[in-house]
Amino acid sequence: MYNKDIIMASREELKRLYVVKKVIERELSQVKAGELLGLSERQVRRIEGRIREEGERGVVHRLRGRESVRKTEVRKQKQVIKIYRTKYLGFGPTLAGEKLKEIDGIEVSKETLRKWLIWEGLWERKRKHRGYRQWRERKQYLGEMVQVDGSHHDWFEGRGPKPVLMGYIDDATGRIYCRFYDYEGTWPVMDSFKRYVRKNGIPQSVYADRHSTYQSWRETRIKEELEGKEPQSEFGRALEELGVRLIAAYSPQAKGRIERLFGTLQDRLVKEMRLKGIKTKEEGNEFLEKGYLRRYNEQFSVQAVNRQDLHQKVGKIDLRRILCIKAVRAVRNDYTISYSGRLYQILEKTRAQTITVEEQYNGMIKLYNDKEQLQHKEIIFRSYDRKMPKRGEVKHEVQPGKQWIPPADHPWRKFKVGAAV
Repeated sequence: MYNKDIIMASREELKRLYVVKKVIERELSQVKAGELLGLSERQVRRIEGRIREEGERGVVHRLRGRESVRKTEVRKQKQVIKIYRTKYLGFGPTLAGEKLKEIDGIEVSKETLRKWLIWEGLWERKRKHRGYRQWRERKQYLGEMVQVDGSHHDWFEGRGPKPVLMGYIDDATGRIYCRFYDYEGTWPVMDSFKRYVRKNGIPQSVYADRHSTYQSWRETRIKEELEGKEPQSEFGRALEELGVRLIAAYSPQAKGRIERLFGTLQDRLVKEMRLKGIKTKEEGNEFLEKGYLRRYNEQFSVQAVNRQDLHQKVGKIDLRRILCIKAVRAVRNDYTISYSGRLYQILEKTRAQTITVEEQYNGMIKLYNDKEQLQHKEIIFRSYDRKMPKRGEVKHEVQPGKQWIPPADHPWRKFKVGAAV
């Protein structure tokens, strides 16, 4: 059995002990001992003092027997990797590091975590090969230009339907606003822009792609040619009424800021919603409104070159009358109009030959003669319908694009062509 007084020492330490003992016994000078050990005279005096005070143990390094800092790091690494596999699998090093600190109380730098994940085969080093794109300077004012687009993605990772995220990003600061909808179209962009305006104000310009939601692709009408106007989508018409300039982007790279935003959200937002178990657009919108957008803007937005905000205040502007679908309809002699396959009765006498129909986001229909709103009601039942056959009459179905040939018992076939009547 080993004695507790046994000292574990290296060959170098044993050599130091031998030489320094010679110094203590006055057989060697401190200068000569330093030459033999490759140490300075000051270090020899320090070792001599420790040996006089502690005995032969004084020559042993103070860290001998203590737990290695590296061993502590290995334990932390194993703990982090275990948590990552359980909760954050697929998270990038940056986002995973943020969640580890926020939720699990473990602080580790993103580069250290990246190294650990690559070593464990849980992350691959990504090299970005980009083509040449000329850099465009940010706008100088908040609200000078807002980029808008819709992102089609499996936001809930199969836990629910696949909604579209309508996104807005300020070009000068990178501040964002987002909301989930069932599809990318006129109503979603109208509703999301109305919510953006109520929260931030009316921007000076909107930068969007050439999707039919934002740009109109129909042929120019005669009235538009005479007035020198281009065809407009409903969203373009609404922006014009608000005094907002609509700028068309001719490539995804032209609106790179909103495209990069969607790339970031398809990574970070998806994983945040996974942790919360979100599976519907209602839950997703609530998550965005109750903290996520604010935290994102605080973390990633930048200060504009000029601090003046160019967003125009809404004031007395009735956004519901602008951000809606408008159509002009002719008033018939019986004071009825037809809109979207339905018939509406105007309940008051008017001299107007045409009126404006405004369809709201909630489906409500309003009729206006200039600024005057007209009372009306929908005609649900009509006393006759010319499309319905009379009693005893057979209605023959005609397929679109095909000529209808009368059956053999049709009255037309009772008389030969050219026969006298």
